[in-house]
Parts: sequence; structure tokens; C-alpha cells
Amino acid sequence: MSSTSTTTPPDSSVRDRGGAPPPDDGRRRRRERGGWAAAQNFSAGFVAKLVLVALVDALGVYGILAAGAQQSWGIVAFLVAALVLVNVVYFSRRMLPAKYLVPGLLFLLVYQVFVVLYTGYTAFTNYGDGHNSDRDDAVEAILVQDERRLPDSPTYALTVVSRDGDLAFAVVDPDGEALVGGPEQPLEPAAGASIAAGRVTALDGYDVLDFAAVVARQNDVFALRAPLSDDPNDGSLRTTDGSNGYVYASTKEYDAAAGTITDTSTGTVYTADESTGSFVGPDGTTLGTGWRVFVGFDNFTRVLSDSSLRGPFVGVLLWTFGFAILSVVTTFALGLFLATTLNSVRMRGRTVYRSLLILPYAFPAFLSALVWQGMLNRDYGFVNQTLLGGAEIPWLTDPTLAKVSVVLVNLWLGFPYMFLICTGALQSISSDVYEAGRMDGAKPWRLFRSITMPLLLVSTAPLLISSFAFNFNNFNVIFLLTEGGPKDLSAPVDVGASDILITFVYKIAFGGINRQYGLASAISILIFLIVASISAASFRKTKALEELN
Repeated sequence: MSSTSTTTPPDSSVRDRGGAPPPDDGRRRRRERGGWAAAQNFSAGFVAKLVLVALVDALGVYGILAAGAQQSWGIVAFLVAALVLVNVVYFSRRMLPAKYLVPGLLFLLVYQVFVVLYTGYTAFTNYGDGHNSDRDDAVEAILVQDERRLPDSPTYALTVVSRDGDLAFAVVDPDGEALVGGPEQPLEPAAGASIAAGRVTALDGYDVLDFAAVVARQNDVFALRAPLSDDPNDGSLRTTDGSNGYVYASTKEYDAAAGTITDTSTGTVYTADESTGSFVGPDGTTLGTGWRVFVGFDNFTRVLSDSSLRGPFVGVLLWTFGFAILSVVTTFALGLFLATTLNSVRMRGRTVYRSLLILPYAFPAFLSALVWQGMLNRDYGFVNQTLLGGAEIPWLTDPTLAKVSVVLVNLWLGFPYMFLICTGALQSISSDVYEAGRMDGAKPWRLFRSITMPLLLVSTAPLLISSFAFNFNNFNVIFLLTEGGPKDLSAPVDVGASDILITFVYKIAFGGINRQYGLASAISILIFLIVASISAASFRKTKALEELN
């Protein structure tokens, strides 16, 4: 009987007496699982995430470099923190909820928190036209405004050059040296300049403009100035024909050590006043250009202490309350009336009527306001020419009728919303309540006053408060319909008969030639405080209605 020997392959798994795999087999399985996980990590989703985060990082780095160039270190710090947060969250397996919260949180910080904080900061400054930069920029602007050509100025052979669309001057000075300079760069030696017939014909890094190109941009060329040096008192080089340059110097001189500007033509000395951010003369007159400074509560007190603002502000404030209250009352009354009428089971075709009544709500409000503006035109509007047989009623140009017009147009825009919420609230009231009231002998008006209205206000009161806050700042209907007009010519500021606070603020900040962002921000904060106070008090009152539910 022959015996057969069996040889175990060296790569087969050998189990010990207990049947457990050897340690190296466990390591092999872990390596296999790790390889599969690594393959999963480089799936299409991971690659897409990697690309998106890379794009965010690229935009963030660009923003950091741009903000750093402007020395906006607060923005730099925020961008660095945001980039670190994004990379940590989206490349971590333990922060799944944060992956959904971080985008919204960043947008909230940028578009809400930052805006509120910056508005609050601006309200305590004199930021506006003439006070929009620092002191050095203000000095330079003052000196530039009064520049005159020196009568003994040498003539520079001038060539207009361009780099990345920005214009500059390339000149040959009387000593034969080539110089180049622009608005942000004082004249300095031009490396790699080619000179022919005493004029620069080519310059490394710049494009030389021919006669046709100079003519095409002549306004920019004639307005261009190249400072002679870093000292603003040295003046600048300018041209009146595009081929010859002359030295211009200011009639004012700046003394950096004393912080004064002297008008050389009159001898008047203007001293820097850090409390107002202006150069002030001995008689109290100020130079037109100043710089931004912190003024504390001056903007807030100015609203009520400055006679040029107090009267218009109080008038606009009263009309704002009137407009908001009338808008809420009229839209709610009409919406409730229509909802009550169409809620009756005896009304036929209720679905069709309800669909027609919400049509004004379906169209964009700004388009409806523009349409109404044309319809209410005194000369060729549909209302006067067709409905009133050719009448010439000044709906938008008479102070009283303009107010009536904006209330009526806002009624047209707002009643469908009130109709919808009142319809829903009425349908939620149980019919058993009305049946019990009828059994007690209550008449329809008694049922409406004692049952419908209390139960209706439980659900609609918060919406009425929100509607008041919305109409308190209803910029669109006012500005698109009347632009706040007709203008009050007797007022010392730009204000109209139909202006509400938000349009008044808009005109202060962006209208006319004297834009005052600090003052506008202060009034914006006052608007917020007014609306917040009224809303908070109203919400406390609505708690009493909840006991009736």
C-alpha cells in the first residue's frame, strides 16, 4: 500500500488549531479594504468636490491679494479664515452637517452681517461727497483743483502712451532725458525709450498712440496729469494739444509739518480740523474737499437740530406712517371683503373669481407700477383720456393727488395678498362655531364682529404687522410711480410730497451732487429702530389674541 504525501502551497492560508487566520491574513484584508476605500475617495463626486473647492480657493486667494493691495486687512483676515474653514469642513469626514451650513453662513456674514455693521460704522462718520478718502488724498485733490500753468514753464516734447488701457505721458525734458509718468506714477526716467527728433517714439512696456488714437481719447488726454514728484506742491505736467507738455502748479501750498494749506493768491491759511475732516479758514469757511473722520452722533443729532433737515424729515416721517397705515388698512379691508363674499356657499363661480382676483399679484410689482405711471399721466394717460373723457387731472404732479395715487396703486398691488390669507383663515374657522352663534340668536354682523374678526386676527395679525413693516420701506411703488415727487421747491433739500423715509434716504445718499452716505446711514438706523419698536410692541399685543384660539 503506497502512501501519498500532500504538500501545502506556500501561498495558501494555514489555520492554527483554533481555526483562526494567521496575522498576516488579517493585514492583507485590511490592505484590501484600504485600497477599496482609496479607490472610492477618488470617485467622480470627490473629483467634483476637489474642483469646486479649488475654484473657491483660487477666488479667495485673488481676493486676498486684491484686498492686501488696498491694505484692507479686515477683509484679508476674513478671507483667510473663510478659506481655512471651507477646506477643513469639506475635506473632513466628521463635519457632515457643517458642509450644508457653511455656504449659507458665509453668505449671511457677507450680505447681511457685514452690510449691517458697515452701515452702522458709516452712520458715525462724515462719509460722503468731499469726505470719501483720507487726508493725503484730500490735500492732493485740493491742490489739483487750483492748478494753473506756470508762465515760465519749459516746453516738454510729449508723447501719449498707453499700458493696459491706462494713459500716461512720455516726455523728453529740456536736458534730453526721457521720462514717463501718469496719474498714479510721478515722472521717472523711462528705461528702454527710443528718441527721435527730440521726442519719444517707442517705450518698453507701452504702446505709443498715434494722432488718430489721441483724437479719439482727447478728453482723457487733456484731463490727464502726471505729477512731477511725490511732493504735491511741485505741480504736474499737463497738455492742451497732445504733443507738448507744460508744468502746472497749484495756487495753494501745503505745509505737512503745520497741517495747513495756504492760498498764495490771497494769503489765507486753512488749518486742518480733525473733528470735521476739513481745512478751515480764520473766518470759518472750509475748503470743498475733506477727508473721512469719526463724528460720533453728529449725524443723528443733525436730523433734528439742523433746520434744513428737521422740517423735511418730520414731514416725510408723518407721511411714511400715514402711507404704511393706509396701505395696510385699505388692502386688508378690500381683501377681507372679497374673501368673505367669495367664501359664501351661495356664490357661484367662486373658483373663477378667485383666479381673476389674484392676477395683480401674479405680475411683477415694478412692471405694474410703471404701467400705472403711464395710465395716470395727465396728458395722454388711459385714466384721463378714456375713463374720464379727456380730463386733465394731475394725478402725479399735484402734491395731494400724488399721495392718493400711490395709496390707490398700492391697494391694487396689495389686496390679492390679503385676499389669499383672509380666504385661508376664513376656511379654517369651523362652521360649528357659527351654528352655535346662530342658535344663540346672533345676527350676521354680530357673528362677524364677535366670531369672525377675533378668530381671523389670531392668524393674520402677525402678517398685518409684517405688511406694515414692508410698506414702511416700500421703495418700489413710490420711486417707480412718482419718484417721490412732486418736488417741494421751498425745501432746502431734495424732497418731494410723496417721499417716504426710504426714498428720502435714497436721495440723500445717491441723488444730486452732494451725496451724504453717513447721514443716510444714520437715518436708515432710525428707520430700523422705528419699525423694530412698533413691530415688537404689536407682537406683544397679538399674544392676547392667541387666548381666543
